[in-house]
Amino acid sequence: MSDISVFSDSQATWKRLADKVAEQHWPAGTLYVVATPIGNLGDLGLRAWQALSRCDVIAAEDTRASRPLLDAWGISTPLMAAHRHNEAAAAQAIIQRLAQGERVALVSDAGAPAVSDPGARIVRAVREAGHGVVAIPGASAVIAALMASGATSDENPAFVFAGFMPPKSAARQKWLRRWCALPAPIVMFESPHRLEAAVADLLQVCGPDRKLTLARELTKRFEQVHTLTLGEAESWLSADVHRRQGEFVLIVHEAGQPSANEAADPASLELLDALLESLSVRDAARVAARVTGLPRDELYTLALSRRKRSGAG
Repeated sequence: MSDISVFSDSQATWKRLADKVAEQHWPAGTLYVVATPIGNLGDLGLRAWQALSRCDVIAAEDTRASRPLLDAWGISTPLMAAHRHNEAAAAQAIIQRLAQGERVALVSDAGAPAVSDPGARIVRAVREAGHGVVAIPGASAVIAALMASGATSDENPAFVFAGFMPPKSAARQKWLRRWCALPAPIVMFESPHRLEAAVADLLQVCGPDRKLTLARELTKRFEQVHTLTLGEAESWLSADVHRRQGEFVLIVHEAGQPSANEAADPASLELLDALLESLSVRDAARVAARVTGLPRDELYTLALSRRKRSGAG
């Protein structure tokens, strides 16, 4: 198939999808909270494009930062400022527009408004005033980093988003001790000029064996996602100056737990054997995990080996 025919087919597909989205319900007097790309212009969703085009005004964290994205997508909707320093006044201006039946979009510089970005106060004020709020999801640095890191699983999907670390070392270490004690991966943001100091504090708080994922320049040309131990992080960053450049998402992986074989004491093994006399391997592992606090999947493997060893089939 030639490039021309592929392009023609793509145009037809795009028009068909755009028409379907255009036929959806777009209520007036509503605030549309729209996620925008975190670096790659191609990550603006079709529904987000329609919303930004249909709204009467776009409330932007930084109108200068938003204009290139809108120009790239052919969106001519006027902009108004809605940032951290004028959020209360912007909320009242938006509510007045909504009361007149206008549609208003809310965007931040990149990613999801009201999530580690300005916008939450506006959303709360709009809802309290009785107007509708529609979230239009899209690119997220937090989710992109988790997707690329493998730090979570469908068996244990929990994670914690902690935002930006404090800038000073003493406050940062105190902050890290609180967050990194939680039994889940911790996702945080850090700027390049504080990265090395932050990694040094992570090493101090979490020790050299804790795993860390560094995700930089997500969705951009020089995207890099690398997982290593904290003991290896300083030398890895020093090996290439480019590794310390860009916007960073850091994921401190959950602290490793001892395996069931290592952690199970004689009493736990005795409990497991007793459960296996009347329960299936799966149920015995589930009950034993609840009683002992050991990982269920590893107890399952242990129970399976003990049943086979006993000749119970």
